[in-house]
Amino acid sequence: MERAPETAALANQAGRQIGGDGQPRSRSQPRGVFEVDEDAALAELEKVWADGGYHGFCVVEHGLWSAISSSGEILTGNTPDGLDQQIRAHWQALQ
Repeated sequence: MERAPETAALANQAGRQIGGDGQPRSRSQPRGVFEVDEDAALAELEKVWADGGYHGFCVVEHGLWSAISSSGEILTGNTPDGLDQQIRAHWQALQ
């Protein structure tokens, strides 16, 4: 996806990043209370659960977090923690 010229120019400034609302913000500015670093959360979920047979971690439309079990079941949660709870309950049911 191509950025608008003014957005691209702001994104390339040192110490600046573009927020979800398209407005620039400082990298040192803390993330909002309800904002999640999706890439970091997905990496952590995969690191924790991949050896347990879970894969395909992603965030789909409307912020639905999902993973696929080794048996092909799709597990979902509204947050990274919600998905983790669903995976944990699924895994414990198999033990």
